[in-house]
Amino acid sequence: MRIWAVTVVLTSSWLITGVIAAEPINAMAASPQSDAQPIIVSKAEFGVQRVDSQGKGTFIPTYRVPLQEGNKYGWQIQLKNYKGAVTWREVLRLPKRPETWGVDSGQDLIISTDGKEAVTKRTQTTTDGVIKNFWTIAPGDPDGKHKIQVYIDDRLIAAFEFEIIPLKKPKAEGRI
Repeated sequence: MRIWAVTVVLTSSWLITGVIAAEPINAMAASPQSDAQPIIVSKAEFGVQRVDSQGKGTFIPTYRVPLQEGNKYGWQIQLKNYKGAVTWREVLRLPKRPETWGVDSGQDLIISTDGKEAVTKRTQTTTDGVIKNFWTIAPGDPDGKHKIQVYIDDRLIAAFEFEIIPLKKPKAEGRI
């Protein structure tokens, strides 16, 4: 219970930092995957996803992510008036190589030779125009500054710079 309370307090303090609002991006290109639907980004956000005991996820915008196993971080992008399948590509760049890389099934993952960059490609079907992707912190993941770039049809539609922050360890209490 004490760890949960510390996590809530730390997370709350980190979330007070400002979140940069994304300006709409007009990425209207005759794209083969969009069936002549224009790709217009109306909102792009980065943050953490909290999952409650019933399994319901809540997105919390922030650019500071606590380095705690199981925490989820990622992005969600609102495409204006878009319905249907959309194929996106994400480039995740870490400050140093993690101990391991892993993804859910159905994702195409390519790791760079230095092990610090992962390229993920996925096709999502959306009825509300929202596309998103989240990563889960695993043992051996590095702290520090990270970067994610999201592309549709080789056009950059969003970029996020964020920091994974190590949790402060409580000081050991002295003996009396």
